[in-house]
Amino acid sequence: MTNIIRIKNAQFYAYHGALKEEQNIGGKFEIDVDVYTDFSEAAIHDNLSLTTNYHEIYKFLDKIIHSHKYYLIETIATKIADEVILNFDGVEKIIVKVRKRSVPVGGMLDFVEAEVMKEKNE
Repeated sequence: MTNIIRIKNAQFYAYHGALKEEQNIGGKFEIDVDVYTDFSEAAIHDNLSLTTNYHEIYKFLDKIIHSHKYYLIETIATKIADEVILNFDGVEKIIVKVRKRSVPVGGMLDFVEAEVMKEKNE
């Protein structure tokens, strides 16, 4: 069975960007994560230890986004996907979206987003 645990719009203030000013001033980043797993046993037994703990994944997101300054949101999304697959046994597939709202493009836009989809055996 495949189930999905979703973390939507996790927000972090961090210092990423291709421009030096972005890395000094910082900005708000938003992350969505879809974790494909099997939580059927956890649901039957109402037991957190039998599922992928989304609180632990959130803490993992926080650690990744604050541990290093990245130039690209594409790199952040890839790093999150790679590390979650590697460190959480029950995760078979993951989709990660990283959004940046304050983007210096010389015009108005809501946000820029990078998406990565990765399966365990890739």
